[in-house]
Amino acid sequence: MPPRVLFLALKVFSATGGIEKVSRLAGKALWELCGQGSRFSLHAVYDNDSQVMEKYFPGTVFRGFGGNRVRFTVGSIRAGRGADWVVLSHINLLSVGYAIKMVSPKTKLALIAHGIEVWQALPAWKLAMLRACDLVLPVSRFTRDKMREIYGLDENKLVVVNNCLDPFLPEPVRGEKSARLLQKYGLQQGARIVLTVNRLSYNERYKGYDEVMMAIKTLKREEPLIRYLIVGKYDAMEKARLDRLIRQQGLQNEVVFAGFVPDEDLAEHFNLADVYAMPSRKEGFGIVFIEALYYGLPVIAGNIDGSVDALADGELGYLVDPDWPTEILAALKKILQSKTNPASRQGEVMARFGFDVYKNVLAQLMGFATEKINAAERKDQPCSQLEELQEL
Repeated sequence: MPPRVLFLALKVFSATGGIEKVSRLAGKALWELCGQGSRFSLHAVYDNDSQVMEKYFPGTVFRGFGGNRVRFTVGSIRAGRGADWVVLSHINLLSVGYAIKMVSPKTKLALIAHGIEVWQALPAWKLAMLRACDLVLPVSRFTRDKMREIYGLDENKLVVVNNCLDPFLPEPVRGEKSARLLQKYGLQQGARIVLTVNRLSYNERYKGYDEVMMAIKTLKREEPLIRYLIVGKYDAMEKARLDRLIRQQGLQNEVVFAGFVPDEDLAEHFNLADVYAMPSRKEGFGIVFIEALYYGLPVIAGNIDGSVDALADGELGYLVDPDWPTEILAALKKILQSKTNPASRQGEVMARFGFDVYKNVLAQLMGFATEKINAAERKDQPCSQLEELQEL
């Protein structure tokens, strides 16, 4: 009989960020591993019951608490008693998970650790709760190394589990760039389009789009039709800052803000682009990198954070120092001036970061499967996950 699992999340369906994507996919994987039945349940602090997307798991196993933290805490402690595993999607849920472990000592506690929220010192009480976890699952080696350095966690508890692709991603669009989108964004036929998909926040300016703009400024002398398309929500302060920068650098014709684009329309936007560039400095992993690879784009990412895992140490794309504009420029030039079309990396990306790979790793770690991953399977697994599993 599979273990009983309670999965706790902040938001699963009421937001569209990376952590919410991970929560949906981890929830789906655990529900399937639990036999698609009542041995799995998921509680979300801020979602409502009506927001569940049943293609991931049925509404019968999902409970949203609409922001009522007291009800969430009490309901989760009750549901967690007697569970074999409680899995936390965010470090801010540690106190609830720890409370469950106190009233149900046999229950094992696992934490999925993403990025910047676990790269800083914790108060003593929170550190004690973190050390009480039976498993800590960083999404990249960079996050693992940060946590090891800052918290001194037991090596056997820290196991990298890279994020995965959503199995419900729309298929890549084949053929010509969408004439409708070219017209919508004022882009000419033949434009060479650099794409970034990310939320723009004044308080989170580490994604590298400023540096990409500077590279575009240099490149437009050789590529007069080069354009930079930025897809994603933005706050007013960051948009005002970027508008000033664009005016100062004379990039009014080159930079286009698309704003929010629904998930179902992203495939068409990826097909619009010639290269995906986001040389971040503080990326926990970067699901958008593997999405861009899935959609057939050459990818440029930073080499000092979790992006390294997403690009498989540079096997799947270009890793550049985000603090060296010349490296970003050189990578863009190499891609845009290439005379041959880059080969699709979809097969390699699926072999490393497919949903079934992700689910298999969770199964091994949490006791759903008893056999170790054998040597024949290793070539299809992300190296960082395999190295960790091999040490268990």
